[in-house]
Amino acid sequence: MKLLRKPFRYRYDNVVFVLIGINLLVYMGQLFLKAFPLTPFLSMIPVFILGRGWIWQFVTYMFVHDPRSFSHILFNMLALFIFGRQVERRMGSMEFLLYYILTGTLAGVFSFFAYIFTGNFWITLMGASGAVFAVQLAFAALFPDSTVYLWGILPLKAPIMVLGFTALELFFIFTGMGGNVAHATHLAGFAFGWLYFLIRFGINPWRAMRR
Repeated sequence: MKLLRKPFRYRYDNVVFVLIGINLLVYMGQLFLKAFPLTPFLSMIPVFILGRGWIWQFVTYMFVHDPRSFSHILFNMLALFIFGRQVERRMGSMEFLLYYILTGTLAGVFSFFAYIFTGNFWITLMGASGAVFAVQLAFAALFPDSTVYLWGILPLKAPIMVLGFTALELFFIFTGMGGNVAHATHLAGFAFGWLYFLIRFGINPWRAMRR
């Protein structure tokens, strides 16, 4: 347990901006590299992982966004910018990078097995939302007194925002009204972020958000 909780030396290297830059570069490549289609190569597609061994997709899917919808990458990167900078500054860059990559990857692995179990072998999973939802959880746990203006208008305490998003994701899953959005991946990001706080920091996010 001591090894699991050994802290990194604190550094602040603006990792959030690096992550945003990588996402934007990949998005530009999806739009303009017609000779080498990045979307099927980097998105998480269960049949390619099983049949071709493309296991990197567990990680790379979170850097790929729907090239037909600019709002997909816009809202993910906006959320990463707003919440991620504060979380990175509190955690330190190395800790934040580990948290972001690990929660996003585990959310992808969870989604992979969920798709296999339900027979969705050809589904395409892309987007940073799983990791971004974990970042939002971290923000609420580390800054429980912060006020977030939803859509720039509605003031909410950060924990209320997180719990509200969680309730919405559960509602969409159980009602089937969520369309093509990967709500289970979002919830998995929350769940693995929660476990990270418990195991790595010894912090119960629920208690932290109730402060």
